[in-house]
Amino acid sequence: MTRYIDFLKKAFSGEEVDYTKITIRSAVLLLAIPMMLEMAMESVFALVDLYFVGHLKESGYAIQTVGLTESVLSVMYSIAIGMSMAATALVARRIGEKNPEQASRSAAQVLLVSFIVTFILSLLGVVYAEEILILMGSKPEAAAYGKEFTRIMMGSSVIIMLLFLINGIFRGAGNAAIAMKSLWIANIVNIILCPVLIRGFGPVPAMGLTGAALATTIGRSIGVIYQLYHLLVAGNQIRIALPYFKPDFSQIKSIVKIATPGIFQFVIASCSWIFLAQLVATTGHENASAGYQTALRLMMFFMLPAWGLSNAAATLVGQNMGANEMLRAEQSVMKTVKYNVIFMLVVSLIFFLLGDFLVGFFTQEPEIKNFAKNALHIMSVGFVFYGIGMVLINAFNGAGDTWTPTWVNFFGFWLFQIPLAYFLSKHLGMGPKGVFISIPVAETLITIVAFILFKRGKWKMVKV
Repeated sequence: MTRYIDFLKKAFSGEEVDYTKITIRSAVLLLAIPMMLEMAMESVFALVDLYFVGHLKESGYAIQTVGLTESVLSVMYSIAIGMSMAATALVARRIGEKNPEQASRSAAQVLLVSFIVTFILSLLGVVYAEEILILMGSKPEAAAYGKEFTRIMMGSSVIIMLLFLINGIFRGAGNAAIAMKSLWIANIVNIILCPVLIRGFGPVPAMGLTGAALATTIGRSIGVIYQLYHLLVAGNQIRIALPYFKPDFSQIKSIVKIATPGIFQFVIASCSWIFLAQLVATTGHENASAGYQTALRLMMFFMLPAWGLSNAAATLVGQNMGANEMLRAEQSVMKTVKYNVIFMLVVSLIFFLLGDFLVGFFTQEPEIKNFAKNALHIMSVGFVFYGIGMVLINAFNGAGDTWTPTWVNFFGFWLFQIPLAYFLSKHLGMGPKGVFISIPVAETLITIVAFILFKRGKWKMVKV
């Protein structure tokens, strides 16, 4: 027992470890434990908001607004994740080469490029918040009700980007503990502020849905301040000095080369999810949309820790390739696949056995609950394949081969999932259920294709 406790302490401590030298099992677990908890904390943001707004008087409008806004924000997440892929790949490769100064310079350049891009998109979201909700399938009265929530959330996109990106830098360096702690801090603040700002407390007036947006934004901002302290002041392997932010166009070229397909990779997936959300809203109604968004939030609560586990593969592939340990890089991926399959099997059982209870925690509206429970049961059929697929996708990204998963996503989501969802829901008259069915079917196909391409091994030839 003492040995396991010491191992957990090491995983949470953030101490420097050479992941190219220790056993593969230890390397995967030391990275995966804090990464899983980090991603679990990210998913808590949406669940906390969903819980409190689900108990507002206009809960149908509120839940739909939160869900549709999150769907649109997923495009921002895509940019942040795409840029964080470049950060993780470049930093991990340089750390594997034992060149921490160059890793720090690469990190600074990624931050510079990302800030400029996200700031522009953030402004557009603030100006066109109501129009965005209507475009997503919200009725005018629902869009008017939720526009302030959407405006604040879109306006805070820069903070969201920094939170994802800086954590990508820490993950590339193998310091997943700091990434985890930043999300802990952000969530604790959000959990405290949500009931205070939504319902009101003492001199603080009740702000309803707008309060949820403010609580989330303040929480994330404090998490970013914690990150910046460790990045600019207290860093060990990665410590960014202000001169590193001077534009280095050769570095920027490398960043763009890796990040552009990485951004497209997740924009493709995000746009598919946006289309599915819009399809549910138009073939069903507010309750169908609210039920689907509730199911998605629950699904992401369990999927994000699995994504965190798969991030271990990205770091280990990058660092081992930097150390010229190609066989060890591949073995690390397969070991991570094994752990993620076990995790996703457990999640599938939880959803099948406790789906009704989990949904009931967020809403007591019978029709919303019914749609949410059906969505959970159908989508969870493919959870094991999700788990395998996300590890393989992150392995490609960690190697700097962001084009391969981009093409896989393009064919899997846009040329297969969207047409299938449209055909089932509209032509066969299945409505929202047809959309739910298209999700595990497409994810299974994507995983099979990704596995075949991974075993071919072209990712081992990528230079960054």
